[in-house]
Amino acid sequence: MIPILVLVFLHCAVSAQEKEPTAIPAEPLTVNTTGSQGAENSPTKDEITTELNDSITRGLEYLAGQQVEDGSFGRGRFANHVGITSLATIAFMSDGNVPGRGKYARQVERGVDFILAHATETGLIAADTSHGPMYGHGFATLLLGEVYGMTEKDDQIRLALEKAVELIVRTQNDEGGWRYQPIPSDADVSVTICQVMALRSARNAGIKVPAETIDRAIDYVKECQNEDGGWRYMLRTGSSAWPRTAAGVASLFYAGVHRDESIEKGLNYLEEAATPGRGNVRQSHYYYGQYYAVQAMYMAGGERWIRWWPAIREELINRQSSNGGWLDHHVGGAYASSMALIILQMPKRYLPIFQR
Repeated sequence: MIPILVLVFLHCAVSAQEKEPTAIPAEPLTVNTTGSQGAENSPTKDEITTELNDSITRGLEYLAGQQVEDGSFGRGRFANHVGITSLATIAFMSDGNVPGRGKYARQVERGVDFILAHATETGLIAADTSHGPMYGHGFATLLLGEVYGMTEKDDQIRLALEKAVELIVRTQNDEGGWRYQPIPSDADVSVTICQVMALRSARNAGIKVPAETIDRAIDYVKECQNEDGGWRYMLRTGSSAWPRTAAGVASLFYAGVHRDESIEKGLNYLEEAATPGRGNVRQSHYYYGQYYAVQAMYMAGGERWIRWWPAIREELINRQSSNGGWLDHHVGGAYASSMALIILQMPKRYLPIFQR
């Protein structure tokens, strides 16, 4: 089987009878660049360290150097990639950079421009290199949801965002999930989380998302959970693995499910199989897995977050290369560095998607 991470980037109208969504909160959120939205959305004294800030500074400098002339990120077979470009732009925004403001404002602007340039009339956001584009489409839709309201191009962003959401809605398959291609055929958990998170961001930005779409996605994700609490890749029989378990738990949280046996079992599985620093964590799909695992533990909060965060913070800082970046041998430095930087900056809570 081709590894998930390789698939991620190799393959990476709403009905007039729409109902107001019940699974996703209706209140639009705004970027928190000042920490002014209350203690819950501000870092605690234990979450941010000098070592962390130094690591982020070096990482952002490295990542800025990876952007190419057209505003995209990614090299080699992953060049000009919508998914990697979206993640990199989100990494800069996670430091409080927005169009027109911040040290890396220009990097954000160019990244957003690249995404808008590849937004099609059908709603699909994809570059020529996207052979199976729904991964990239999900990340791009997430980016547009997060940047909406922060730029003079809001009209253009809203139009692209609305069309992107409509495409996600109409390509949901009969099972309730999504797959590589923008057609309602089969589905898997790793593509589905990208769409669920994108829909959550869009809803936060004030875009209508049908309740039925979310409800069906919840049912699909729950059906993919095994008895051991972990998640398999698709509905058919399969073994559990911690990266897709992280994606499964995060999917439920972003779909508005917060108190549920499926979540508790999934979190328990993650702590048993993937707690950072134990040395027993499978390294396959590491950045992908931790990207969702940290979000799952962050949303779970309490003792789970208190245990997980210092461990992953230290582990990622120790993984950082001397040039300031992180490396994934399948997809490359821009991808791994973007994922690592989003994780490390999550406690800053600057982006609406990461605010409780």
